[in-house]
Amino acid sequence: METGSAPIDVVLPCLNEAGALPWLIARMPAGYRPIVADNGSTDDSPRIAADLGATVVSVPQRGFGAAVHAGLLAATSDIVCVMDADGSFDPRDLEIVSGPVRDNTVDLMLGRRAPAGRGAWPAHARLANLVLSAELRRRTGVALRDLGPMRAARRADLLALGLRDRRFGYPLEMVLRAAAAGWSIAEAPVQYYPRTGKSKVTGTVRGTVRTIHDMRHVLAACATPAEVAHELV
Repeated sequence: METGSAPIDVVLPCLNEAGALPWLIARMPAGYRPIVADNGSTDDSPRIAADLGATVVSVPQRGFGAAVHAGLLAATSDIVCVMDADGSFDPRDLEIVSGPVRDNTVDLMLGRRAPAGRGAWPAHARLANLVLSAELRRRTGVALRDLGPMRAARRADLLALGLRDRRFGYPLEMVLRAAAAGWSIAEAPVQYYPRTGKSKVTGTVRGTVRTIHDMRHVLAACATPAEVAHELV
């Protein structure tokens, strides 16, 4: 990160990630501040995060979207990043997604997952992502190949989108509403590693099915970009 640049808060939705947090927080680059949005962990995740200097936000409402939203409310930086807390992303890649937003060339930047290692991105999860990405391109014209969970945007603009989903449809709704609002959206490759510990979401068939269900609900609720745009007026 450039010397003198404003700090950037990084929202880390977290559920039982005690095994990944030490590595993750230790690799956080200078100028990036971790906010661990704890979604009801039963392990030592909140204590570990706090001991390592992260801001910890307790989020009683379960769901990926609920955790990210709480983290956004707790953030204070102009630009915010979001990334998984399971060790599947390297924090040192945060500049890839935050840089274009800081330079005002992109409004919403996503990290397109490039699997690094066996088991990093199971076939069933990758197939589901391809189908949903294709549907997103058809509806919005936004040339995305991945609904990657590492992303960056300006905090005030994200909150102004009025995202409603609090489950796993949240990442898709963010892109749909950003596209309808006329945002410039882009993606760039980031390394995607096998997660630390047991997967709770797309690493399992059951988790992938649940994610698809939530995203299809968002697609049904936001039938067209024009309808989303009308809500944002």
